[in-house]
Amino acid sequence: MVVLGLGSPLRRDDFAGIAVLRALRRLLTEKGQLTGSGERVLLVEGGSAPENVLGLVARARPTHVLIVDAADLGLPPGSAALIRPEEAGSAHLPSTHTLPVRFLCSYLSRLTGAKTLVLGIQPKDIGFGEGLSPELEDAIKHLAGALVEALERAGLLARGEPP
Repeated sequence: MVVLGLGSPLRRDDFAGIAVLRALRRLLTEKGQLTGSGERVLLVEGGSAPENVLGLVARARPTHVLIVDAADLGLPPGSAALIRPEEAGSAHLPSTHTLPVRFLCSYLSRLTGAKTLVLGIQPKDIGFGEGLSPELEDAIKHLAGALVEALERAGLLARGEPP
């Protein structure tokens, strides 16, 4: 499985996808579940130009790809929802990426045969600037924890040695 975080650090809450990916990496490393070898989950930062990492994603031969990105879901800031690729056009995904997310999902499915899904996170502010809004900072922690639980339940994490 590949978790692909998208976003721009210069567009405030648009950075949510990368922030979730980094928080997920921290949690998995702390738990000893991300050892760097033989992983069944690959964490990839796609930034605002995900086409630059498509070769890396393809070489991983994933069965599933989860794209994490800011999306205007019409919900309170920090809310999140899973979006199927065919529904990606109904959620307004901020246009800070060079590839539309719906096209990216379609391309990844054709390239790898993987099933794709988008975890959309409602931004508060995607204007120019750095740093997440407080609502997004709180949401990132909760989402990263929920992803760890989901990956554990799916049996996709390496078992680290207890400290």
